[in-house]
Amino acid sequence: MCQLLGMNCNKPTDITFSFQGFSKRGGLTDHHTDGFGIGFFEGQGLRLFLDDQPSAESPVADLIRRYPIKSKNAIAHIRKATQGRTTLENTHPFQRELWGRYWLFAHNGNLKPDAPTSEYYQPVGKTDSEKAFCYMLEQLRGQFAQRPSCDELFDAINRLCAELREYGLFNIIMSDGETMFAHASSLLYYICRKHPFGYAHLIDEDMSIDFSTITTPNDRVAVIATLPLTDNETWEQFACNELIMFKQGEIVRRSRPENPVYLSREEGLEIARKAGVSF
Repeated sequence: MCQLLGMNCNKPTDITFSFQGFSKRGGLTDHHTDGFGIGFFEGQGLRLFLDDQPSAESPVADLIRRYPIKSKNAIAHIRKATQGRTTLENTHPFQRELWGRYWLFAHNGNLKPDAPTSEYYQPVGKTDSEKAFCYMLEQLRGQFAQRPSCDELFDAINRLCAELREYGLFNIIMSDGETMFAHASSLLYYICRKHPFGYAHLIDEDMSIDFSTITTPNDRVAVIATLPLTDNETWEQFACNELIMFKQGEIVRRSRPENPVYLSREEGLEIARKAGVSF
């Protein structure tokens, strides 16, 4: 499956440590070799880096690992192609403007060809992911002339996720630079780091960091990933079909099924196989 990574913070923070391990999954510790991308919100601006080469060996990924860009919201994606060739235009995360804000979107899954389409927003590439992103933004644009409250936005995105997951596997992370939304059809995890901070050790590389030496007691950082990035911290799992809204480094709202289902990694991979997702 593709790999998703999101970071939402209350203060500008660099994602270097998480990306160091995450990027290894692009051809070194896992078989995701069809490109990668990462986007950083900075105020009203957005830095977006894309490459159709594996992240484990990409010079662009090496630049990101050495360049500690600070952001309150960042989204990264490592691609294992299901629909669309290995090209830049098919590389996540995808970017669009809505209500005078940039939006970033990354998807892990596979949607059927009859998934709904949009007219105003048009995909540049050939992926089901970009098609779904365009559809979501068009529906939001039609429903709200200006950016609504976070609660109204959450409800609308929740309805759209419920609609689109009827067409296949739909694990996503999206953000407008203020708020981050993450939805799981199958596998997705998160951790909310806050005071007192401690050590963290990466799974994909023998590397540790003592967050207490680089943070303040007021810092809060939420990290979302397809699979946990560290092996000495407690990561929480999304329930299947759960949507969570993160703001300022913490959960501010969630929609979880009444009888939540949590998949093992093996169960999640089996669902991906049945949905036609490469892994």
